[in-house]
Amino acid sequence: SMDGKGAWSDNVFVERLWRTVKYEEVYLRAYDSVSEARASIAKYLAFYNQGRPHSSLDGRTPDEAYFGTQAMVMAA
Repeated sequence: SMDGKGAWSDNVFVERLWRTVKYEEVYLRAYDSVSEARASIAKYLAFYNQGRPHSSLDGRTPDEAYFGTQAMVMAA
């Protein structure tokens, strides 16, 4: 925290992301190695950003919300 003790808002978004990653990916898998875990989590994060609609973003993916739907169509 850069704002001093008790500034909970500093990490709230990252903490929420890691909670989601743990419950939707990590806890559901039995990785055999660190490299397998890294690859699987990377694949999940790509899905999280590109394919998973978010209710807080009105059903859009984070990529659609950040880059816009026009940029996503051009990239495809």
